[in-house]
Amino acid sequence: MKPQVCILRTDGTNCDQETLYAFEIAGAECELVHVNQLRKKEKKLSDYQILVLPGGFSYGDDIHSGKVLAVELTSFLKEQMQRFIADDKLILGICNGFQVLVRTGLLPFKKPGNIEATLMKNDSGRFECRWVNLRVERTPCVFTRNMEGSVINLQAAHGEGKFYTNEQALKKIEMNNQVVFRYAQETGLVTREYPANPNGSLNSIAGICDDSGRILGLMPHPERFVKLTQHPNWRRLVSTEPDGLGIFRNAVQYYK
Repeated sequence: MKPQVCILRTDGTNCDQETLYAFEIAGAECELVHVNQLRKKEKKLSDYQILVLPGGFSYGDDIHSGKVLAVELTSFLKEQMQRFIADDKLILGICNGFQVLVRTGLLPFKKPGNIEATLMKNDSGRFECRWVNLRVERTPCVFTRNMEGSVINLQAAHGEGKFYTNEQALKKIEMNNQVVFRYAQETGLVTREYPANPNGSLNSIAGICDDSGRILGLMPHPERFVKLTQHPNWRRLVSTEPDGLGIFRNAVQYYK
C-alpha cells in the first residue's frame, strides 16, 4: 500500500499543492488537510504515515515566522503530535515548515515547548530568492538515504532563514550528526559567503534532523525541483533525476 501523507495547511500556506504533487510523483497518496480539520477532529493524524509542513507564510508570519502554527501544534494538537512521533512516523518541514518545527521544539532535540534554536532574518536584511547548492551530509536522516556526499541544487526563497542557536546546542547538533544540508559552492565546498549562503546561517546549516532521522526541516524547496524542466538551466543538466525528488522518494521507500 502507498503511504498516506498529510499536507498540513492553514492561512498563508502557499506551497501545499507543489508538495502534494512531489509526493504523488514519488508514489505516495496525499491529502491536503487544514489545521482546523484536525482541531475539530474531522481528520486524525493517526490516519497518516507522513506529516508535511509546507512552505509559505502561515498566518502571515505575524509575531514570528511560523510561531502561530507552532503554538497550535504544541497546544491544541499536542496529544495527536505526541502519538504521531511515538509511532516513529515521518515529519518534514520545508521553509516555513522548518520555522514551525524549530518553534515547536521538535527540532533540533524533539522537546515540544522547549525552543533551543531559531531561524533569524537573513544577514542581507532582505528576502532572498535564488538557486543554491547544498552538500548532503552523512546523518541518520531517512529522507536523504543514499544521497550522502552529493551536492544538490535547490531553490531558496525566504526572508528569515539564518539558523541560529547557542554554542552548547550547536555543539550537540554537530556531535549527533544532525546537520543534513549545508550551503556550499558548486564544488561542494561548504561556505558562509554570500550569495552561495543566502542568509548567513551558523556552520552554513540549511537543514537539520532530529537524532532519529525521522524529523527533517530545511529552508530550500525540494518540491520545486521534482521535474527536470523546473530548473532554469534544465537543458544543460548532466543529471537525469531532479535533485529534489530523492527526498520525497526516500520517505515513500521507508514504508515500502
